[in-house]
Amino acid sequence: MPRAARITAQTGRYHIMLRGINQQNIFESDDDKEKYMSIGII
Repeated sequence: MPRAARITAQTGRYHIMLRGINQQNIFESDDDKEKYMSIGII
């Protein structure tokens, strides 16, 4: 049974969480995290 579609927010803002498999770190360093944040995805 497929999951129901997400509701589209009127504000266009969503809460997004990033998590690695088995709670593994996603970013190797603070520089990696800063680069990700600067791309404008968040």
